[in-house]
Amino acid sequence: MSPVKVFVPRDTAALAAGADEVAAALRAECERRGLAVEIVRNGSRGLFWLEPLVEVLTPAGRVAYGPVAEEDVAGLLDAGLLQGGAHALGHGLTEAMPYLARQERLTFARMGVTDPLSLQDYAAHGGWDGLRRALALDAAAIVQEVLDAGLRGRGGAAFPAGIKWRTVLQAEAAQKYVVCNADEGDSGTFSDRMTLEGDPYMLIEGMAIAALAVGASRGYIYIRSEYPQAVATMGEAIARATQAGFLGDNLLGSGRAFHLELRKAAGAYVCGEETAMLESIEGKRGIVRSKPPLPAIQGLFGMPTVINNVITLASVPLILARGAGFYRDYGLGRSRGTLPFQLAGNVKHGGLVEKAFGLTLRELIFDFGGGTRSGRPVKAVQVGGPLGAYVPESQWDVPLDYEAYAALGAVVGHGGIVVHDDTADMARLARYAMEFCALESCGKCTPCRIGSTRGVEVMDRIATGHNRPQQIHLLRELCDTMLHGSLCAMGGMTPYPVLSALNHYPEDFGAQAPARQAA
Repeated sequence: MSPVKVFVPRDTAALAAGADEVAAALRAECERRGLAVEIVRNGSRGLFWLEPLVEVLTPAGRVAYGPVAEEDVAGLLDAGLLQGGAHALGHGLTEAMPYLARQERLTFARMGVTDPLSLQDYAAHGGWDGLRRALALDAAAIVQEVLDAGLRGRGGAAFPAGIKWRTVLQAEAAQKYVVCNADEGDSGTFSDRMTLEGDPYMLIEGMAIAALAVGASRGYIYIRSEYPQAVATMGEAIARATQAGFLGDNLLGSGRAFHLELRKAAGAYVCGEETAMLESIEGKRGIVRSKPPLPAIQGLFGMPTVINNVITLASVPLILARGAGFYRDYGLGRSRGTLPFQLAGNVKHGGLVEKAFGLTLRELIFDFGGGTRSGRPVKAVQVGGPLGAYVPESQWDVPLDYEAYAALGAVVGHGGIVVHDDTADMARLARYAMEFCALESCGKCTPCRIGSTRGVEVMDRIATGHNRPQQIHLLRELCDTMLHGSLCAMGGMTPYPVLSALNHYPEDFGAQAPARQAA
């Protein structure tokens, strides 16, 4: 009799919740009972409130149980776990769970389904189809496919990926590079980490396609050092892909070369900015470069360089495999395709939700997130990382779309959603944004380096009630200087959380706070 397949995630979030202990207990208890099982360490489905989420393959499909603790294993086996039996921790068929069933998983279609390091699993679920098609096209045709799909950078700036690629393709140089920015430092974000740990070959394939599109022969993945599991998984995946011919001197026998290496970040938030990241990869201190020249013209080691974040590059294989039209049919306006939104903070059901652009914050927070974990009313939602705006309830029905959010003075960014209930002090949260900028600034430009430090001082005077109206006026002027005078988004976006808190929650800054103004 064939062993029953049982899936236990190896994702960092699942490991933190005890997944290794659960896997060991399952193995030991099944051995003691003489039950034949094959334990597969898959990626996470992204339902983090249910981790570790154990799944069992049955004739009807995969059945989910969670959150499973080590001490639950014996009782689950007694209840018929290996047959998908009923239990208090049971959720029925995994794919039918509402949280998953309502999503449009394009980029994350394999996430939690496959063994992340199995080349056979990856190929069986559509892996390498995009690369094979790309090898049959010329470079300009690959770039055109990405342009036609409407793919924009998923790292924050939302710049069209195809335009960046075309610029690098047209640049004349003996050496070109593809660099993946995996320095995922935004609060409440984890989609990059999930990809690196749960579907690493998808990123490798996307980078190989980018290399073919622009004529690059070398690539680097810049991963934050706080992600040891991701670093280990990507390192092993690169080694296996190279041995199997998907990387190296001869991609799938085509005669085209693409070599890929990892670089570990050193914990500086500003290295999420593309030029500071390039400095870091080159072995220098991570300081933002002046632009021009653009990295697409003079990037890594002074050579033309494609720089995209993980989700941008991970979206490429599907576009090449299924065609630009397939991807473009999702989304709205100029925001095409899907984005993996990440629900975090004070939320009942935190996790990853991949949806086409156009859904609303209200749907995300309540339909998926289930409201606050504390059970109290939601007060504010920060969208787009620690330098994203706080979005009040009056704007929760605006479609999540790059242009619609820009019109609000907000950003969609990397898709991080951090929920706060009505106990949150928005003045303190706004002060934290200034303090964060002061700590993380590279120091190159005065508006960011000095402005953030003065901003903390001004906000402390507001908090003590010291000449509050004048100090609030001063804070607004300071934000204007940082917004328009900073060299990069570090200082340029710090005003977003500050102004949005000031505009939409004036009561938290004191009774004398002025009426709302546009951010």
